Amino acid sequence: MDRRTLRRTTAALAVAASALLLLAACNPGTSPVEDYAGVPEEYDQASPDPESTGMQAFWLDEGGKLAVTIWGSSGCPWVGTDISVTAEAGEGNAVEITVPELPADMACTADYAPHTTVFWTPTFVTTTEPLEVTALEQTVTLPVK
Repeated sequence: MDRRTLRRTTAALAVAASALLLLAACNPGTSPVEDYAGVPEEYDQASPDPESTGMQAFWLDEGGKLAVTIWGSSGCPWVGTDISVTAEAGEGNAVEITVPELPADMACTADYAPHTTVFWTPTFVTTTEPLEVTALEQTVTLPVK
């Protein structure tokens, strides 16, 4: 292989590798971005009614993130560990949040407090359709953003 062909091949491989990295960066992960006690700051004044549901969902960052708030013991909070698309945009627009069961022998406080887990909004759902969010066998529908 002559030098010119080697340079072209090297350049083509570099472009292909760069494109692959860029495409990989476009697909948000399925792990949480963060989790914390309470409800999202921008919804803190909303006075949520936890009696009507043990779970709430919120769009954050203009729809770039999805927050799921689950009410329960503050000492043993329910924390989402994964988000998966169960129906893509145009076919139902739904996600499911994986929330591990708490150990049966875990000593928890007898209070009722919110805990929020935040995820990047998955690639194959949209903010232009209502989004069904399911966690712990409960489903809430987020309105169009």
